[in-house]
Amino acid sequence: MGILREDVVVISPAEKAGDSTVISVNCPDKTGLGCDLCRIILLFGLSIARGDFSTDGKWCYIVLWVVGRTDTRWDLLEKRLLEVCPSYFSTSGIDYYRPANQQPKQLDVFLLKFWCSGYRKGLLHDVTRVLFELELTIKKVKVSTTPDGKVMDLFFITDTRDLLHTKERQDETVLQLKSALGDIMESCEIELAGSEITACSQGTSFLPSAITEDMFSLELQPARFTSGLLSSNPISVTVDNTLSPSHTLIQVLCQDHKGLIYDTMRTLKDYNIQVSYGRFFTNKRGGCELDLFIVQADGKKIVDRNKQNALCSRLRMELWRPLRVAVVSRGPDTELLVANPVELSGRGRPLVFHDITLGLKNLNTRIFSVEIGRHMICDREWEVYRILLDEGDGHNVPRNKIEEGIRKILMGWD
Repeated sequence: MGILREDVVVISPAEKAGDSTVISVNCPDKTGLGCDLCRIILLFGLSIARGDFSTDGKWCYIVLWVVGRTDTRWDLLEKRLLEVCPSYFSTSGIDYYRPANQQPKQLDVFLLKFWCSGYRKGLLHDVTRVLFELELTIKKVKVSTTPDGKVMDLFFITDTRDLLHTKERQDETVLQLKSALGDIMESCEIELAGSEITACSQGTSFLPSAITEDMFSLELQPARFTSGLLSSNPISVTVDNTLSPSHTLIQVLCQDHKGLIYDTMRTLKDYNIQVSYGRFFTNKRGGCELDLFIVQADGKKIVDRNKQNALCSRLRMELWRPLRVAVVSRGPDTELLVANPVELSGRGRPLVFHDITLGLKNLNTRIFSVEIGRHMICDREWEVYRILLDEGDGHNVPRNKIEEGIRKILMGWD
């Protein structure tokens, strides 16, 4: 017997200010479902305060208590959550899963190009905010400032609603951008990005070796950081095979940060590990505790000590440094670099550019140019944001303050 679509995802609004909204998901299971759900919740700007989930390998039940934005579009969130649940593709009770040979549709990439007569504080963040609210996903960005002070922005985007090829959707996008930017926007065009156009969007292939060695190291090296933000963030990851005859228990104790549950679940998904039962919660002191009963792809617990150590080491690293932030010299100029690992599925971390531009806006620091590209470093694919800062107005924020401010907002510690 199948289940009704409206029963797959149920969102119960908070009863009063300060309470959590409860999201329950009841559907067939798949490896990585928790990662997919947590990624969407992070994309909507929400934080998971508590969670419980269980599965028998075929069916799962998940309950998440979320907090955050008061203007969340809950109906749209429900729709996006449904899209990653196996039961969304069939409720017949016979074929819950998408056929193995049916791949997700690849969304077309569009080029959004516009000129502004000049720069103003928070310009890029305002653009990013509009695109976020329209469900337009930024794939790459190239921003440059001309000698006469004009700003040219090239955004390579996809449309979650798959409607950007229509005139109505394009007109809506231009109208929203015009409303946000006002008279400073001189022109705006949207076109399908062909291969000859996307070629110019490729990030610089060269990254200085000093940067790659320091930023992308997979080893824990707390002594190399002096800001105090990371050194004061102890992380405990332990393995226990004695509490369950069929599952390995992973216990995590650490400081909470934005997207912590997503970082945990994407790591397990990349290792092809399934969570059979789990619970997690945050406390008022900013700590987070996770208990996860897991099995390997073959349905067995992890008994190999080397595999246990490798998994614990990777979890510690992903929770300690889910994003890499550095402020470096680029010739005579100052460059902000932010990097995050890409899932094996090819998806990057949500809202990174949104948070970077917000952080720079708060620091009253102007952006001269932006490059976003993907690089294979240390046998992993990384999404790298290179932001050249404009220090020509004489208002120079110390580099350590920029690095600390951006890291705080990315981690949700602001």
